[in-house]
Amino acid sequence: SFMATRNERDSVRGRANTLREFLTLDKKENVFDHPEIKEALDLCLSCKGCTAECPSNVDMSSMKAEFLYQYQKTHGVPLRSKAFGHINELNRLGSLVPVVSNFFLTNSFTGGLLKAFLGVAPNRNLPEISSVSLRAWYKNNYAILPAPAKMIKSVYFFVDEFTNYNDTQIGIKAISLLKKLGYEVKVVDHEESGRSALSKGLLLKAKKHAEANVRVFEKLIDGNTPLIGLEPSAILSFRDEYPRIVGPEWVEGAKKLKFHVQLIDEFLGKEVAAGNIKSEEFTTRAEKIKLHGHCHQKALSSLSWTQKILSLPVNYVVETIPSGCCGMAGSFGYEAEHYEISQQVGELVLFPAVRKAEVDTLIAAPGTSCRHQIADGTGRKALHPIEILWNALKR
Repeated sequence: SFMATRNERDSVRGRANTLREFLTLDKKENVFDHPEIKEALDLCLSCKGCTAECPSNVDMSSMKAEFLYQYQKTHGVPLRSKAFGHINELNRLGSLVPVVSNFFLTNSFTGGLLKAFLGVAPNRNLPEISSVSLRAWYKNNYAILPAPAKMIKSVYFFVDEFTNYNDTQIGIKAISLLKKLGYEVKVVDHEESGRSALSKGLLLKAKKHAEANVRVFEKLIDGNTPLIGLEPSAILSFRDEYPRIVGPEWVEGAKKLKFHVQLIDEFLGKEVAAGNIKSEEFTTRAEKIKLHGHCHQKALSSLSWTQKILSLPVNYVVETIPSGCCGMAGSFGYEAEHYEISQQVGELVLFPAVRKAEVDTLIAAPGTSCRHQIADGTGRKALHPIEILWNALKR
């Protein structure tokens, strides 16, 4: 946001200095209870960019989550934060009657009332609920997918809350792609990632989900059987926040897990390097792709894995857009008071690059928020890299 506003307060340094001043000099019972800190952290998009790009590797995203948790002890949790922090539960209810739910979400009258009630920007399109959840699809369809000629290894698939209810078709293509390439895909009961709760300072809720997930996966996951996921902000929570937020009895398990949890891009890229996946399995037709990377992936992993797998088809040319955060950042860009700055961030690099792309150039973006931002800001549909790979498979 500093690149958009050019206000020192909105830089990592400005926010860190504000926090340090109040936390070290103030004598209030709740030293976080200051509107000045809230104002300084308001435009932090929690993109994690500072953890990799700041010379001091300051994790302002985690500081903001902690601040919100402490500040809300005194002031309570706003209704909108409750809604976004419990979005998985709301989507679960909506999935009972998705046709009706989507009518209310997309209808200009009822959707407009909902946006006004929650303080969502009127120009935003609310994410629709899929006609079937990914878990339900897996239960009913995975066993009847064609068996591969050779089974290479087994993997566990993390059904994150966004893929389960909103991006089900991407999840279906991911699981189908993995099985087609020779991987047994296992799905077990587990909790949501807790990403939405973390972003809204609902740290006790996030802690509960993290501990439950560590309990489920610590006995299942190892170097030979990894846990892989689609949504960067969800699956990378295992690496970043989980070892720090779980209780003492779960820390060791969380630290072990972080080494065996991978983005699907990473997993496929490593399998390509091992010779288990080959270009011959994909089309030879030509495609041009412009790739926008997810902030958490760039900070905690690497975009090179995505570039590697998108380049598997021999005539696919991948160009990475030199963009920072897309500006949506989870719920940030949906919030009415943040809509303008969200669009300004998008206009820095991402939107112009997408608009200049030729009509037949594919736009790729691993993050669900990024894809919504690109759609709202440019009118172009962005695809998850896995969708592009699935479409490129030889049938």
